[in-house]
Amino acid sequence: MKRGIHPAYAPVKITCACGSEWETRSTHKGEIHLEICSACHPFFTGKQKLVDTAGRVERFRRKYAKTKALQN
Repeated sequence: MKRGIHPAYAPVKITCACGSEWETRSTHKGEIHLEICSACHPFFTGKQKLVDTAGRVERFRRKYAKTKALQN
């Protein structure tokens, strides 16, 4: 490997919205904040729950409410 061309690979702290925290190594500087992780994701937990990220479900409903109103 050539010297001086590779990014720094340092320990970082990862925090999920569910409260789960762990430490890993990454080239990312600072902490990493997640909205969903393997501790709270329905695929890994087996529990089904609605995950509305940044209002996507509500935006979808508003969009199709307009088209439904135009059809009537």
